[in-house]
Amino acid sequence: MRIVVDAVAKGRSALPETSTTFETGSATLVVAETVQRPTVLGLVASGRMRVDTGTVTIDGRADSSAIRRRVALVDAPVVSEPESNVTVTGVVAEELMFAGRAPNPFAATRWLEGIGLESLAGVAIGNVEPAARVRLLLELAALRKDVEGLVLVAPDRHGGEPLAWWRIAQEFAERGYAVLVVAGHASKTTIDALDETAEADR
Repeated sequence: MRIVVDAVAKGRSALPETSTTFETGSATLVVAETVQRPTVLGLVASGRMRVDTGTVTIDGRADSSAIRRRVALVDAPVVSEPESNVTVTGVVAEELMFAGRAPNPFAATRWLEGIGLESLAGVAIGNVEPAARVRLLLELAALRKDVEGLVLVAPDRHGGEPLAWWRIAQEFAERGYAVLVVAGHASKTTIDALDETAEADR
């Protein structure tokens, strides 16, 4: 699967012209700054918002319904982020329901044990450290039927080390997902510098 976001823009300032591409087996980082723009870009890239200019295509064709079905929008402020005071067990149970699984605390606890995050069961999602939050929410999104792509919105707003959540995004790409991460300039600069260092060490 290959999704091309080509010169898209929304409103006067909601989203300036932006282009990016994400595809199966790779993780892509795209920059969007301010409070609103990361969510707008996430909605656009996942087929959930129409644009004023530009195009969004999947495998060479314009098909927003196919994009919505195959791409999950993860942790987008206001739109898809979980309420901060809900426990991790509660968040997991709700997502299990969306995935067509038993949505009860026992099933949620067993699922958390399966990914090694059972210690977070009773913690409010708003108090989960950034890297664990990203892993949890990506794992939950990946449970949904037909999902092949993951659009993670503004993980850097929670703090933490950018490389930590970027490595998790890359892990999901290695598992066969098309991953797009929307983040700020500071995070991109940090990740680019670390990637260059890694290349130089090889």
